[in-house]
Amino acid sequence: MNTDPAQLLADYESDGVVIIRQFLTAEEVVAVRDELDRYIRDDLAERPIDARTLEADEKTVRNLWRLEKYNDWFKALGEREDIRALVAPLLHGEPLLCAVETFNKPARIGSGVPYHQDNAYFCQTPPDMLTVWIAIDPVTPANGPVYFIKGSNKEPVPPTQPSGVRGNSIGLAETPKMPLDEQFCALLAAGDASIHHCNTIHHSAPNTTDFPRLGLLLVYRGTHTQTDPTLKATYLEAATATPPA
Repeated sequence: MNTDPAQLLADYESDGVVIIRQFLTAEEVVAVRDELDRYIRDDLAERPIDARTLEADEKTVRNLWRLEKYNDWFKALGEREDIRALVAPLLHGEPLLCAVETFNKPARIGSGVPYHQDNAYFCQTPPDMLTVWIAIDPVTPANGPVYFIKGSNKEPVPPTQPSGVRGNSIGLAETPKMPLDEQFCALLAAGDASIHHCNTIHHSAPNTTDFPRLGLLLVYRGTHTQTDPTLKATYLEAATATPPA
């Protein structure tokens, strides 16, 4: 990683999303992929039901959840001091690793993600929470890239509703009016990362291509944040309707 901390902070606070090229080296990307493959093959069947969400075929992994709880290798990655030092200014405080998870977006059957803000799931106040979204596969215009509405991190929080989408159970009650071609499309090479604020509106389309789009996510909050009971109650209602998340 080679970033200017002052510029990173300015862009993040202005836009709600930033891109960091070569966040992981090629060797680190291989190591992530190998450990994910091993975990799915050897460990996942023994983990609780909340450790994964499957695609509609009921056999292909859509998401892995709580890797920081169920896998020491990924917990250690999320606790890396260089990553914590990078995100601390963006969080306005001491970083706390909250989640390590994946959005697998497998070839041909990878499902889409509805428009949402992450804090509808995280339920933190103040909203000093973010996600480091690391591309393990290249993210192209065709295989389900994440689209962000820049600046939405600074806007009033819009109403939400249960989405009925497994793995993304709560979304925006109304689709934003901004046309897709005016939204920021995060195209990433393997090893690149985006970092987005928990109030930045984003979404992605299904992957109908022959190329997978695996992303590894590291989620952090400032240790000073607290759970908002009203947001939490709304989220739990949606998650209960469409578990596990």
